[in-house]
Amino acid sequence: MNTNKITIISSIIIVILLISVPTVYKVVKTHQDNLYKVVEEKIIAAAEKCVYEDKCKNKNITLKELYESKYLEKVSNPVSKEYYNESYVTKESNKYVFIEKE
Repeated sequence: MNTNKITIISSIIIVILLISVPTVYKVVKTHQDNLYKVVEEKIIAAAEKCVYEDKCKNKNITLKELYESKYLEKVSNPVSKEYYNESYVTKESNKYVFIEKE
């Protein structure tokens, strides 16, 4: 009888872990992806505004340019909390794309 209880309890714990671990991983991953998306959209919006106002005329718009032009305040990676320094925004087929460099 005692062995039976242990087996049932351990089975329940294993089932709970099999369900909760992937679920928690997916929730955390989705949250991080959304954080990256928000930061990228903020950077791209600043680059588009800079181009629209004819202050940024290069194909690649560096974050340094955006910082100096006051279109953007210092932006950091939302997960690692490190500031983006060498990154830039480029225009590819009528769409702006954020390129992250380390």
